[in-house]
Amino acid sequence: MKQILPAYKTIDMETWPRREHFAYYRNNIKCGYSVTVRADVTALAAFAKKKGLHFYGCFLYAASKTVNSMDCMKMMIPPEGGAGIWQVSNPNFTVFHKDDETFSDLWMEYQPQFSAFYREYGHVMQNYGDHHGIKGRPGQPANFFCISCVPWLDFSGYFTYSSGNAEPALFPILAFGKYTEQGGRLTLPVSLSISHAAADGYHSSQFFEKLQENLNDVENWI
Repeated sequence: MKQILPAYKTIDMETWPRREHFAYYRNNIKCGYSVTVRADVTALAAFAKKKGLHFYGCFLYAASKTVNSMDCMKMMIPPEGGAGIWQVSNPNFTVFHKDDETFSDLWMEYQPQFSAFYREYGHVMQNYGDHHGIKGRPGQPANFFCISCVPWLDFSGYFTYSSGNAEPALFPILAFGKYTEQGGRLTLPVSLSISHAAADGYHSSQFFEKLQENLNDVENWI
């Protein structure tokens, strides 16, 4: 049976400026990279506290909005080959279980409006948040990116490593730690790990710039 994939668009490999870079890092040097930047979450933390919302869910929205605003963060390999871009990339996030100190993956459908996104986040947490096992919610779609929180750690670097013949995933892998206060501002580390075939340093810098803009724009979310 032919697999039915979520909506995507194929990239014209004849005119795409990054076609040689994509092919080189996809076929010759199959590498990825990771970069960690401190993000200012002062406005986000105040917004979450004022509205009585989970900080995690609010940050998840800012990150998801950023990912979905950039084609290079939604790249995929279509069945016909070449390269493609998902129309939407859904967040696959982790939850921690205090009872046995394990975590589970949950996925949710991305919603561009914050109110709808947070309702979906709350629905997923209520129905699957207590499910144990690596996949807490079944039926994960093909169009996803990964994001996790390490709320116990204020780290300065992060690296995602896979052994064997595994190729770096085209989708981004995000991780963020706990926030700390200095000089009246709250900041936390945010890491981005991604295949070099999908994004270069310029695109990563754009990602963090757009993420910070979204974190600063919380008063316009509602």
